[in-house]
Amino acid sequence: MIDLYSWPTPNGWKISIALEELGLPYTLKPVNIGRGEQFTPDFLAISPNNRIPALVDHDPPGGGAPFASFETGAMLVYLAEKTGRLLPTDWRGRHTVLPWLMWQMGGLGPMLGQHGHFRLYAPEKIPYAIDRYERETRRLYGVLDGQLGRTGAYVAGDDYGIADIAIFPWTMTHKAQGLTLDDWPHIQRWYATVRAREAVQRGLAVGKDLRKAAGMDAETRKNLFGTPPAATQPGE
Repeated sequence: MIDLYSWPTPNGWKISIALEELGLPYTLKPVNIGRGEQFTPDFLAISPNNRIPALVDHDPPGGGAPFASFETGAMLVYLAEKTGRLLPTDWRGRHTVLPWLMWQMGGLGPMLGQHGHFRLYAPEKIPYAIDRYERETRRLYGVLDGQLGRTGAYVAGDDYGIADIAIFPWTMTHKAQGLTLDDWPHIQRWYATVRAREAVQRGLAVGKDLRKAAGMDAETRKNLFGTPPAATQPGE
């Protein structure tokens, strides 16, 4: 059994989708990031970077003590290796997928996150920041569209895998970020294909009601966009 510490966000959805795709039994342990639960000592012991999601596998490969993991890229690789699915085992296939996983972790996610913040949530609308991150967001969408135009079905080739799972939840934010997939026809085709998968729909439904009830008040803004003292000095 796996404990999934998460909240319904693009990063959280990556792991719930992967668990559903792999058919692994898991229990959702909600971490209300709007109420600062990511800063609690118990959660920091699992995810020292105070970010969701994280997991604890009570039946790790080879047995032994429960295994904890954080950072979604590492978690996706772990789950793929645990099951032997969604990541090729041959070196060429594996190292075709992993660069796109790293591309999402280091590029698409952070840039879309910054664009979304400055466009939607920042108390002061700074044209330079919005323009800067929108241009980078559009560039990255263009990179993805070009790749899908070359590979056809999925990001890293003919087979659906962890690169698709990592990238897809962030592309779900396109409407909120003022973008239309009409500008990128290969992404539009891939997006529809991935979204139609039953496991993806189940993964997106995990914690859906929690998100609806959360709202966005002053405390939530502080916990999402500020740094409470507990985050910098968790031992106190």
